[in-house]
Amino acid sequence: MTARNPGSNGLTYAQAGVDIDAGNAMVDEIRPLVRATRRPGADAEIGGFGGLFDLRAAGFADPILVAANDGVGTKVKIAIETGIHHTIGIDLVAMCVNDLVVQGAEPLLFLDYYATGKLEPRVGVEIVRGIAEGCRLAGAALIGGETAEMPGLYARGDYDLAGFAVGAAERGTLLPRLDGVQPGDVILGLASSGVHSNGFSLVRRIVEHAGLRWQDDAPFAPGTKLGEALLEPTRIYVKSLLATLKSEAGAGIKALAHITGGGFIDNIPRVLPDGLGASINLSAIKVPPVFGWLAKAGGVAESEMIRTFNCGIGMVVVVAPAMADAVAAALTAEGENGIRFGEIIVATQEPRVRPTGHLQV
Repeated sequence: MTARNPGSNGLTYAQAGVDIDAGNAMVDEIRPLVRATRRPGADAEIGGFGGLFDLRAAGFADPILVAANDGVGTKVKIAIETGIHHTIGIDLVAMCVNDLVVQGAEPLLFLDYYATGKLEPRVGVEIVRGIAEGCRLAGAALIGGETAEMPGLYARGDYDLAGFAVGAAERGTLLPRLDGVQPGDVILGLASSGVHSNGFSLVRRIVEHAGLRWQDDAPFAPGTKLGEALLEPTRIYVKSLLATLKSEAGAGIKALAHITGGGFIDNIPRVLPDGLGASINLSAIKVPPVFGWLAKAGGVAESEMIRTFNCGIGMVVVVAPAMADAVAAALTAEGENGIRFGEIIVATQEPRVRPTGHLQV
């Protein structure tokens, strides 16, 4: 049997839904965005089979590497449905690098994975623009990524994102501190920029229940469209926290907790030794208007709010009592507004996080 000659009627990869030329054109367009994330240790060039990082050039003597990966959840659906793609990449970076800094690690490098049903280079460039901006805010080099065009797996126009970050800390400086968190330690909260990137399946359900469209004015932010307001990117705490940790006051910081999915209830215990918990005063939190609207429009109970959303506190700082004022002042000097809203307590039984007061929504 002779081999079949496809001739002019043979199928191509492009006809199957994958456009290699479009992917190459997108890579060419994002090169300057990636180069803008250069830092000591990485030249932030893309196009090879792997990205390189020189720990010695970055100034580390005896480093421990710390790695984290994450996505942005169903917040990406709002970006898709509104056509606003230039901030979702900041969320992607933030969700990864904030998880690094809570362990005392400096983010060094970042890689992204962008999967879509049909590659639209304009959209891809806007996504990478946000990723590059997030890397710049975190001080990390964007050293590579992957764009996957998968027709049949994703609908045309749909996409998903994943991020991968690696950081480092000198041996002996990792958090939580080796001397340990103790009862009576003070809990400071750092303000969030909004909903960040958790709880959006519930957010979208509430928006649907309220009969609103993304182009409608946001009930909690007059003059801003609802979709735009909800896409406010996740705050990146890296530079302010690293600067505070390196200051004289930094010795007073014992632990950090990134308030993501699970809210206060699930995230604070992750950095506490067995037998300890947290008493938090909900009345002390300055709750952004978005959370008040979500609670009222969705009829969401307070217990559900504090286990789903950050409610205005995106990062928790556990501090030795004698150093609490100094740490708060150092954070203020770095642009953070830290509020005292709790303390560490003995908690041998569940629940380990015990709220007092009520959210002012």
